[in-house]
Parts: sequence; structure tokens; C-alpha cells
Amino acid sequence: MIVNNYYIFTIYSIILSMVSFLKKKNALKIADIVYFIFHIQEFFTHIIEVNKPSDMPALYATWHGSQMCIYGISPQEKLNILVSRSRDGDMISKVLNNMGFKTIRGSKGKKGAVEATMQMITALKNGENCAMMVDGPRGPVKVVKDGVVKVAKMAGVPIVPVYWYSTNFNFVQFPSWDKLRMPILDVNLVNLYGEPIYVNEDSDIEEVRQKIQASLEELERKIPEAYNEVYRFGRWKRKRSDSSQYKWNP
Repeated sequence: MIVNNYYIFTIYSIILSMVSFLKKKNALKIADIVYFIFHIQEFFTHIIEVNKPSDMPALYATWHGSQMCIYGISPQEKLNILVSRSRDGDMISKVLNNMGFKTIRGSKGKKGAVEATMQMITALKNGENCAMMVDGPRGPVKVVKDGVVKVAKMAGVPIVPVYWYSTNFNFVQFPSWDKLRMPILDVNLVNLYGEPIYVNEDSDIEEVRQKIQASLEELERKIPEAYNEVYRFGRWKRKRSDSSQYKWNP
């Protein structure tokens, strides 16, 4: 079953319109509206974490189009999200904070990039996790940039690739550059995690970058099989008090 493309485009257009008219004076109001929508969606979003490593702190790496998978990364109160310093970034940051996440933001320009990097390193060294969209903020789509490697190297933490997936028809794909995926109403999903990628002082940045690229591509290939196994064992039908984590041996 396929969601009507006109319906998807309409939702996407509304989101773009909200961002395009975003000004400081109404940013907080729009953020409150977006948070209300996301808060309602929380009750209909059911995520099972598959093969999540116990390593902590860690730097989670995902595609920009899969950025909403961060909702399934536990514990949320110890997850720091890198958010751009932009008009829409102000709104996104407030929404994430309201949802229980921490956000990291530098000022604009090269100086801001350094500030954000140092904030992430501090958070990781304090025992908290961070998440980065490794092909952001503007692509090329699904091409890992080396920033995530540099942060992990300086912080001395592993990089954990993660990808999410659902066969539900209302797990929609928007017509954006990153092919953003978002659940609408009741959706069963899995977050599939790759093996931790460890970085030391002698690690070659390009070599590690290629490992992350290969891992994310492998997760994308394997995740339908993982999803089917989770479905077969009825994990989404269990009580909310049960563990949301699942070990899968492909």
C-alpha cells in the first residue's frame, strides 16, 4: 500500500512554509506547535533497538534522511544532538529540548564549527552520547563526511552507525534532498546498529570514514531481514515495560 504522493507533498510544503516564514518573534510559537505534533506522534511510534552495543559513551552516526531515528536511541536524557545554527535550527533545538534531548550548537561560521566540536568532545568525555548526521547539513546524500571521525578521535570514543526502517505504508519519504523518512501515526520501526568502530590516535581518518560508509550501506541492505525477524517474534505486541532491545544474529 502506498501513501498518496499528494498527501506527502502537502505535509512537506506545510513544513517548508513554516520554516520560510520563521522569525525570531514567532520561532518559539512554531516550535511549540511542532513539539505538540511530535509529542502526539510519540504515542504511535514503536521502535525496537536491534543489536545496540553496550558501549557508552558513543558517537552515533546516521544519514540525514534517517535523523529521526535518534528518538529510538536510549537513554534520551544522555543523548546530545548536533543542530545547525540557522533559522530552522532554533526551532528544531527547542523541540528536541522539550522532548528530553540535549542539543549542541556553535555560533555561525568556522568559529562556530570549532565551538560545536568542543562541546561534543566535552559531552562525550563526561560520559554522555552524541549523534551526528554524517552526510549533513547539505550532502552529498549518503556520503560520509570526515567530521564524525575527527570528533571520535579527539574524544576517544567509538562510532556506532545506526539506520532505521519500517514496512508500514505511513513511514513516509519526503521529497527533500536527503529523502527524509518520518512516521505518521501508528508505525512499527527498528533501529539497527552496526558494530562499534574504534578510533585511536594513529587511525587514518579516510580509512575510518570508509568503514562508516560501508557499515551504513550494509545496515541498509540487512535491515529488512532484521525487521522481518522482529515482526515474526511479535516484539511490538509486548508490554511497554518490556525491553525495547533485541539481539539479532543474521
